[in-house]
Amino acid sequence: MTRETTLRPEYLVTSETDLRDLFPPTHDIAIKKALPQLDAHMRDFLARSPFLCIGTQTPDGQADVSPRGDPRGFVKVLDDQTLLIPDRPGNNRLDTLANIVANPAVGILFMVPGYDETVRVNGKAQLSRDPALLALLAVNDRTPTVAIVVRIDEVFLHCAKAFRRSKLWEPTQQQDRAEMPSLPKMILDQTTGAPDNKAEMDKIDADLEDEYQRTMY
Repeated sequence: MTRETTLRPEYLVTSETDLRDLFPPTHDIAIKKALPQLDAHMRDFLARSPFLCIGTQTPDGQADVSPRGDPRGFVKVLDDQTLLIPDRPGNNRLDTLANIVANPAVGILFMVPGYDETVRVNGKAQLSRDPALLALLAVNDRTPTVAIVVRIDEVFLHCAKAFRRSKLWEPTQQQDRAEMPSLPKMILDQTTGAPDNKAEMDKIDADLEDEYQRTMY
């Protein structure tokens, strides 16, 4: 049984003015660091990044965030204000793509394993099925069905504090995946029900791993 948490209204922050009154003024450098296009440092960072998270919104403002990953440098820089992101095979929910069609505003966080700093991009996105663009994103002779083309509004480096606090890359902080059930087991528990038979569940897990190998690209 769940119970809805009631927030005390007198403690809610409901305006930007009230919000900013709670914090010191923004440092001048934090404002100036936001660039309208990529520079050499940003290009170098993106060339090293094998992973990003992209945030989108539905027409009515419902937020969504989705991971994207590939070999390092998988996001192509078409020019200083334009990025090309492949859409690899997934579960075909198409949340990110449908959101972009309805609302082009996107926010992207680029990560590099071992780096505590990140790069943030805010801009507008479109979907393209241009064969010339898709050919740039081919892996194992397979091209994506569509590509996400992002026009950069602002790009900036984000400091290391969140990664330092989380110790995300420290080997001593790696957790044992076996402490939680497999992905198929959890999803089946949430939906149709997982089988009680261990051998049957093991086969479902093995089938997922096989699907990963066959359908990654």
